[in-house]
Amino acid sequence: MQTNNFGAAPASSGLRLDQLPDNQWATVLDVARPEGADDRDLVLRLTEIGFVPGEAVRIVASGLPGREPLAVRLGHTTFALRRHEAALIHVAPGVPEGTRHG
Repeated sequence: MQTNNFGAAPASSGLRLDQLPDNQWATVLDVARPEGADDRDLVLRLTEIGFVPGEAVRIVASGLPGREPLAVRLGHTTFALRRHEAALIHVAPGVPEGTRHG
């Protein structure tokens, strides 16, 4: 299997962040490139706050009912994301060797 520059599998073999089990570390592979203008602005915001390839991420808590919203740990910051927002972020379970996370 080929890997990207971050040692993670391509997005096609990953999963969406909203599918990741709570408290499991993962590596961001990419952020989807949607067609709609609203979602394009959302993707820009997600990348600006740090959801970029190679970053370690995990869901630290999820709301009820329906896991909405998701509390997502990225670096030393926790963000609340709607499931729709988290679904745009593709991840691979696990983190690259040498990655520091807390």
